[in-house]
Amino acid sequence: MRDISIVIVSYNTCDLLEDCLNSITQTAGNLDLEIIVVDNASSDGSLAMLCQKFPRVRCLANRANVGFARANNQGAAISRGPYLLLLNSDTRLLPGALQSMFELMQANPQVGLVGATLRNVDGTFQASYTPFPGLLQEFLVLSTLGRRLYGPYFPSHGPEDGRCAHLADYNYVEGACMLIRREAYQMVGGLDEGYFMYSEDVDLCYALRERGWQVWYQPAAQVIHLGGGSSQHRRPEREADLYCSQVRFFQKHYGRAVAYLLFAQIYTFTATKILIHGLLRRISHGRYGRPVVPLRRLAI
Repeated sequence: MRDISIVIVSYNTCDLLEDCLNSITQTAGNLDLEIIVVDNASSDGSLAMLCQKFPRVRCLANRANVGFARANNQGAAISRGPYLLLLNSDTRLLPGALQSMFELMQANPQVGLVGATLRNVDGTFQASYTPFPGLLQEFLVLSTLGRRLYGPYFPSHGPEDGRCAHLADYNYVEGACMLIRREAYQMVGGLDEGYFMYSEDVDLCYALRERGWQVWYQPAAQVIHLGGGSSQHRRPEREADLYCSQVRFFQKHYGRAVAYLLFAQIYTFTATKILIHGLLRRISHGRYGRPVVPLRRLAI
């Protein structure tokens, strides 16, 4: 039996996917791995690249973009290993990352999920673990006060904080690289496919902890994460996906009233950004200011 089944969802990330797969083969060590790529109807030659350069990788090709959660569930359904690594296509594993997560999971049967230390391309720390979101935290994120007050890694703690050890009590870890016990994944029914993109990782950790599983962070597992690899050319749509998923999480777990308060925050800050960036584009003749998600795309 394989040690770990790695599931990678890809949507138009051909070059990033190739780098990701190369990092797996270069850092796998003695682990017996199964790699499954679920392609969400890419049009950038990803499937041809896989066939040519990675013939041993199992590939599931969707005819349409079915979303991140559903695609991961598809990959998990055809996998065989006792542990699942859900890995973003815009990541690169650094030496020892997978082994350290695997050993931590094996030594602690109460742990259902282990997350990694995410790094930006320049090596700086990227938010990797955090308490479950609340209205105050989301206000700090939306207003950018979180980054200004606590640093660029908000809402995580930076490595200089001293708390970067095995954190069994942290609520959730970021979904770019998560090692999950198959038993735990099946117990909660996998990822909630009601999320198209974003917040499905938070929801999974929440469901696991409700069932008594622990969620740990492994600081020794170092992973480069580009971020937004599959949506870097669709920023307004990405914002809409993010906000709608956040509202869904709040409504599912905290109730409609709290979800409405979050929606009010999102709507207010989005309207403000539309005004500011629209003004910047007008006075700079398009040199400054960026597209912002239209208010009609936001819903509760």
